[in-house]
Amino acid sequence: MSKVAVVYWSGTGNTEAMAKAIADGVKEAGAEEALLEVSNFSAERIADYDGVIFGCPAMGAEELEEDSFEPMWKEAEGKIKDVPVALFGSYGWGGGEWMKTWEERAKTAGAKLFGDGLIIENTPDDNGLADCKKFGNDFAKSI
Repeated sequence: MSKVAVVYWSGTGNTEAMAKAIADGVKEAGAEEALLEVSNFSAERIADYDGVIFGCPAMGAEELEEDSFEPMWKEAEGKIKDVPVALFGSYGWGGGEWMKTWEERAKTAGAKLFGDGLIIENTPDDNGLADCKKFGNDFAKSI
């Protein structure tokens, strides 16, 4: 059985709702899931999992959250070479530029990036939550 960590930061609850649905999809695929807020995770733990799904909303000028998530991500970049990784998050403005930049960073770090990052504008509705569940399921099945 694969072990997948879903690691996220959420300010308004939108990305948290996405993370919970993604974790449900991972579990539904038969993998062991760990749903972890970024404050309960360190890059050192990446090796404990067969894959990691990271979630962070767009902040400021379409950037990762700078106080908690960005420091963890900087450390993770040195630990994700050849690791299956997926990215997700919510946004309230802009066109998703933060996700494109984040994907490039993951690729540069050598991660085995799963598809395109999943982004949802504002609060995920029922269709958005279904997309999140499918995203987690598909990721778990891919590793």
